[in-house]
Formats: sequence, structure tokens, C-alpha cells
Amino acid sequence: MLANATTSFSLTADQQQILDQADRFAKAEMYPLSDRMDAEEWWPDHIFPRIGEMGMFGLTIPEQFGGTGLDLMASGLVVQGFARWNHALALSYLAHDNLCANNIYRNGNEAQRRKYLPDLCSGKKVGALGLTEPGAGSDALGSMRTTARRDGDDYVLNGQKLYITNGPVADILLIYAKTDKDAGAHGISAFIVEKGMPGFRVAQKLIKMGYRGSQTAELVFDECRVPAENMVGAENRGVAVVMSGLDLERAVITPLCLGVAERALDLSLEYAKTRQQFGKPIGSFQMVQSNLADMYTQVEAMRAFTYRVLAEAGPLEEGGGGRGYIHMLTASALMFCADALHKVLDTAVQIHGGSGYIWETEINRLFRSNKLLEIGAGTTEVRKMIISGELLKDLKRHG
Repeated sequence: MLANATTSFSLTADQQQILDQADRFAKAEMYPLSDRMDAEEWWPDHIFPRIGEMGMFGLTIPEQFGGTGLDLMASGLVVQGFARWNHALALSYLAHDNLCANNIYRNGNEAQRRKYLPDLCSGKKVGALGLTEPGAGSDALGSMRTTARRDGDDYVLNGQKLYITNGPVADILLIYAKTDKDAGAHGISAFIVEKGMPGFRVAQKLIKMGYRGSQTAELVFDECRVPAENMVGAENRGVAVVMSGLDLERAVITPLCLGVAERALDLSLEYAKTRQQFGKPIGSFQMVQSNLADMYTQVEAMRAFTYRVLAEAGPLEEGGGGRGYIHMLTASALMFCADALHKVLDTAVQIHGGSGYIWETEINRLFRSNKLLEIGAGTTEVRKMIISGELLKDLKRHG
């Protein structure tokens, strides 16, 4: 019996084609890199230009700036396809394409778009975003210590950024700093910083438990001079850039969770069919079947929430986000998907038994990836605060 088209939640033919293309490319060209990336924290310099050649950067950016003029759903589907085969590169893709390039497109002026977006969309330049600091994680805005003072035609940045994805290899970085130290979160501005600007350096590359190969760094700004024309948006209005960017980031991390979960389920099914114990495949045992059924159900629930949040967050207006329904929905979607992925990966390792505990196995590599998704873009606890805060707003007004 054919599904009723008016009630189907499946992808359109064009969307499925985007996902299939990303999947094929990642399997052929990213998957072979994953072992070395995990073993050595190695970065393959050639891969971003290849992604650019394939037209898979800048899906949310118009063609006039080097993009493809599609939407957030298309970008999320690429993340999903990449995450199935190399989740470390999927994370670096996300930081480059969503956090940096899309942020500059949404919030930058015409000159900034024309100067920076073509090289980001082609993959010739690597992008990153710098928000978190050594003393400012969950309270990234209120506790921010990096400052920017106006000096003639420049702003002079001083401070540190920590846990910055793509930091060691980035050419173009969107950096947040306090331009009014007395205004708290409402005294923050955003700046485009280029590698090589005097006073900017990578202090150290950080070695991680998971997503190894996706480069992460501590950045230092010591009297770093940035042209005033590189300010993104108005002075002291960076909080709007941050909050709308965080909502979109959370939406695009959900397909990363989904892609990893899909791969974990596929590996577990294969293992259950081929691993023999007591003279038969372990998939013939009811306890293993129960685990597989649980995994499948989690994956399908993740798929539904992922596609919904991508569709609803895509039309977010410039300056929008950081409040209201979409703020709550993106926090909820990521919280659910990260938690579901945790359950899927824990079950996958259980099915694999001893082999799942060995560092070099693929299922172990996937298992080590999960915790970041419960921490990054606002921890699970912060996501709960966002959701409950929006739900209780009427109560707060009248309390």
C-alpha cells in the first residue's frame, strides 16, 4: 500500500539525492581517512577543497557569493551523510560551513560577503568560530573576558578562546569580544579575524577523546589588530549574532547525531548476523534482537525530530533566534538526539562485546564521539534551562 503523500514525512526526491550524494562521497573519500585521523589527530589538507569541488559547501549561501542557494535542510543532509562515514570531518564541516560561513552571510555586510564567502564556499579557506573561553563555557556571554578596543581604523583584541573547532587550521575566524566591558552580554561585538593578523596565534592544539582529527585549539589574541571594517553587524550587537547562530548550530548538530546513530545500527546489524556464539549468529538470540529493536526505534525518532527542526529553523529571520519557540525547539531537538545517540552507542558496544571496547574498532570510535554532543552548543543542562525557561515565560510575567 502506498503511503499517503499528504501525511508522509519522508524526504523529497531532491533532498534524498543530496543525502545520497553526500553519503557516496563520504564513503569513497572520507571514510578511508578516518582511521588515521583517529589514531594521529591528523588533518587531511586536501579534503576541504574536494568538498568545495563537489559543491557541498555554502548550501545556505546564494550563488552570487559562491554558494549553491539551497537551505538549512540541504546543509543538514550533507552533515548526516558525512557523519555516517567520518564524524570528525562532519564536525569540522559544520564549524566551517554553519558557524563561520553561514554566520558571515546572515550577519555580514555586502563587502564582507564578497570578500570572504567565495573562498569559504570553495573550501580554499577553512573557517572557524571563537566563542568559548577558559572561564566562559556555559556562561559564554556573561563571563566573556576577551576585549576589543577601538584604536583609529582598527579594533585591538586581547584575550583567549578555548575548545575552538578548526582552530589550528582555520584561515578565517568569526571571533566574539567585549567592546563595552560594563554592558555584560549586551556589550559584545563580532569580528572577522584572518590567520596571520599580528597578535593572533594558536596557543596549542588540543588532543581529544573523540572527534579526533577534527582540529581543536586554544587561541590567543595579544594586541591583535583587526580592521574596523571587519566588525560583523553593529558595535555591541554581537549577542544577536551569537544567539541566532547557536539556534542554527543546534539544528545542524542533530543530523550529525543521526548519521552516527545510523552507522552504529548498521555495524551492529552486520555484527549480529556474522558473529557466531553457541553455534549460531548472535542475532538469533532474543536479547540481541531486543537491543536492535531499541536501537532502530531510537534512530527513527531521531530522524523525525532532526528533519522537523531543520525545516523549522531554516527560515529563521536575520537577527532572529535566541528566544521563543525556535530557541526551545532547537535546544529540545539536540537534547533528545544527543541522549538517543548515547543510548544507541551504548547498546551498540554491548552487542559488539569485547571488540567494542577495543580502541581501534570503528564502533569504539563512534562510542567516544558521543559525549561532545551532550556538551557542545550548550550542555544538556543549559538546553533544559532554555526549554523550561520558554515554557514558564507566562508564569514569570505574572508571578
